[in-house]
Amino acid sequence: MSVPDRLPLGLRLYQVASIAAAPMIPRFLMRRLKNGKENPARLSERRGEASKPRPPGPLIWVHGASVGEMLAAVPLIERMLAQNFAVLVTSGTVTSAALAEHRLPPGAVHQFIPIDTPRFVERFLAHWQPDLALFVESDLWPNLILASARRRIPIILVNGRLSERSFRRWRHAPSIIAALLGRLDLCLTQSNADAERYRELGAPHVRITGNLKLDASPPPVDEAALHRFRTLIGLRDVIAAASTHAGEEEAVIAAHKRLRMKNPSLLTVIAPRHPERGPGIAALAQAAGLSVALRSRGEPLKHNLDIYIADTLGELGLIYRVAPIVFMGGSLASHGGQNPIEAIRLGAAVLHGPHVWNFAQIYTALDNARGAESVADETALTARLAEWLANPGARKAVAEAAIATVQQLGGALERTLVSLDPYLVQLRLEQRAS
Repeated sequence: MSVPDRLPLGLRLYQVASIAAAPMIPRFLMRRLKNGKENPARLSERRGEASKPRPPGPLIWVHGASVGEMLAAVPLIERMLAQNFAVLVTSGTVTSAALAEHRLPPGAVHQFIPIDTPRFVERFLAHWQPDLALFVESDLWPNLILASARRRIPIILVNGRLSERSFRRWRHAPSIIAALLGRLDLCLTQSNADAERYRELGAPHVRITGNLKLDASPPPVDEAALHRFRTLIGLRDVIAAASTHAGEEEAVIAAHKRLRMKNPSLLTVIAPRHPERGPGIAALAQAAGLSVALRSRGEPLKHNLDIYIADTLGELGLIYRVAPIVFMGGSLASHGGQNPIEAIRLGAAVLHGPHVWNFAQIYTALDNARGAESVADETALTARLAEWLANPGARKAVAEAAIATVQQLGGALERTLVSLDPYLVQLRLEQRAS
């Protein structure tokens, strides 16, 4: 890596500010704890204090900010574990940590990422001593990057993504982002557009490998729970709204209320992006005159139930297997959309709103192949749901086109592994030499 020895002023100021802010971090963490954004049993991990021992041998560190990044990396983690490398996975949200228990393969160790101050970062790195760092998508913390580079840990961005909005924001601080990207050994991006943005911002070694999310396996399911769920549903038509955000549940509830006039046995399952919002969504359904049950409370799925709120973690695999039609949230509300691949792999026909910039390449390909459909508002959502409920052949054609599109776009996992192979070979040689 050829990077300037002297840091730009902005990064030096960031380091000074992060040191000065250290006395305020306990109060910051307590506030987050009260808001349910931290795990009280694992708060020390945010200070860089490990809660587990370091595994022996070469250790590959994989970091993803939240649920989506972590799940995208699961196939990669599985392949590295299969090659007898130890794997440490870090993330920053309570939801991702809870999901790690269900979705990370056996042998992977999960920790919360430390708060980005020099003292906490050094404590974290001193314990884990990673031999290779893989950062997923775009979560690049300055102190973490700088400290890893000083320790000569190879740093590789995998599944790299940079939205136009983030690109424009970083262009206002070109020296800072260039100093950080210049410390990356390799930048593996999802698309040509991502590659061009990273190159323009200063990443020296960029390759296009594709989107790892397209190669993800279907989410797992508890077969006994699936059997019970299907038995309770019986012959009812089911639609699902997955990973929804505030404002979208109202549209789904209103659509259900109109649709049940022709289909009185219809069941709508809502899985909010943030499960703690379940009671509030239930109140919306009740205010609309609909019957509702919360899965988190163990409330029964009765034969005449209108809205079933799956306000639990790690159960989208269950929901996608019972719902032939899925509306992907974050897309009517302006949140950039959610990943449709898991629903598609399990045979669902997918609807989405217009705001899907987080997955623009995937949704563009799906829409062009008629493997998904965009709905602009509540009226359009209701109309398309009504059509697909009345015409199973139409929704089946959409689902089949989606699967074909995802298969055509796949291959990112193998391309990523090919790019990582020289680093993995080096780790094996060092292990033998030691």
